[in-house]
Amino acid sequence: MTPYYQDDAVTIYHGDCREILPLKADLLLSDPPYPGYEKGWAVPDVAGILGSLTCTKVIFWPVLTPSPLRFHVAEHVWHKPNGQSRYQYERILVEGLAAADAKVFRVAAILPNYSQYARECVDHPTQKPLSLLIRLLSLYSGDLVVDPFMGSGTTIEACKKVGRRAIGIEIEERYCEIAAKRCAQEVLAL
Repeated sequence: MTPYYQDDAVTIYHGDCREILPLKADLLLSDPPYPGYEKGWAVPDVAGILGSLTCTKVIFWPVLTPSPLRFHVAEHVWHKPNGQSRYQYERILVEGLAAADAKVFRVAAILPNYSQYARECVDHPTQKPLSLLIRLLSLYSGDLVVDPFMGSGTTIEACKKVGRRAIGIEIEERYCEIAAKRCAQEVLAL
């Protein structure tokens, strides 16, 4: 399959992850579509996709919803003090050999017109804060990270910032375009 975007650190594929996976990776870090939400998938469908990879998996997952992971060895909490959803937190579930002590991440959610993240906010309804993804990457090793539900590309941008290679897969082309623009922005040395 031809990449939608590629540079030395990042490869983006536009397509359905069910048709592209499995890929070899060291770590999966993703925010899969939640069941019961618009365009959400059933838990067994998400479980099948995640199960096709044999690496450590770190996923965002809503409260009170069965886990799509076979077993999780750690459960972190993302507390969103400014969240406007039904719940002020989300679980971050971990499956694999590399468990970390449970942590609570108090990081504001990215919301339109929220000044703290005005520069970071892109046109995606469930965008995660870049600082949160960088903190998660610091807990788990792996040179190559995959995000089969890439959305606007926060995971792959975080990987690029911390010097890891990443593969992102996204079914909606408009989000591939946003992610590609985010990854194409380079900081030039003075």
